[in-house]
Amino acid sequence: MKGLMLMLAGVATLFAQGDKIRVIAFGAHPDDCDIRSAGTAALFAEMGHAVKFVSVTNGDAGHQTLRGAALAQRRAAEAKESARRLGIEYEVLNNHDGELLPTLEVRKQIIRQIRQWKADIVLAPRPNDYHPDHRYTGVLVQDAAYMVVVPSVTPETPALRKNPVFLYYEDGFQRPNPFRPDIAVAIDAVIDKKIDALDSHVPQFYEWLPWVDGKLEDVPKDPTERKAWLKRARTREPNQATRASLVKWYGPERGNAARFYEGFEICEYGTQPNEARIRQLFPMLH
Repeated sequence: MKGLMLMLAGVATLFAQGDKIRVIAFGAHPDDCDIRSAGTAALFAEMGHAVKFVSVTNGDAGHQTLRGAALAQRRAAEAKESARRLGIEYEVLNNHDGELLPTLEVRKQIIRQIRQWKADIVLAPRPNDYHPDHRYTGVLVQDAAYMVVVPSVTPETPALRKNPVFLYYEDGFQRPNPFRPDIAVAIDAVIDKKIDALDSHVPQFYEWLPWVDGKLEDVPKDPTERKAWLKRARTREPNQATRASLVKWYGPERGNAARFYEGFEICEYGTQPNEARIRQLFPMLH
């Protein structure tokens, strides 16, 4: 009990100082951050903190009929709409979809983004995934994890004085090692806001991805039915490990009651937070 009181006191101090927690999330494409962290982003935004989503590519290849500049423009507009619905910022970098490589130039783009945002928390995919753009986004953020504090690297953007906490999004890949839910955020209160954010990415969730899966005819035409379909498709029950993490952070009553969640794994690079620091950085964990 004493330890919990100290943690809560730390959170209270953070708010008493008027500090904003600054979160930056990276995805390979303009809908990736939304899939993995829109609920958590909405919770941070509702509490007055600062969240930015960054798409490392412009998404100009992810459609069965549209492509190039026209598709990139459409997806940038939809990312902007998602940001409006979530109450956050969203930036789409001008790297081609399907052609991302972990080059020095793109690494510098990532370093600049993290520094300019003065991030406390950095979210990104793990570097093991079916899509090369996803994998290389994970590699690029890992490669930036130490360099953000090195003044001689990209010196035109001042280096951070303290390394952020770097976290991986949840995924289902088992090799070389399965995802570990170090942090599980209950998003029941904002699940509809998350679905609204996903709904803004029309070509992805209602056109391209169903077409790839051979299920385009399953997408409802009615907007209300379509969002209900999207919610069913993009949510799942917590597994045993995630349920245990929810109980750890919220206690048995809330942790066992949570239906919707987003999970994160602490990256070995960057600052290694203890439990008290995690509760400071994720003030919704109570």
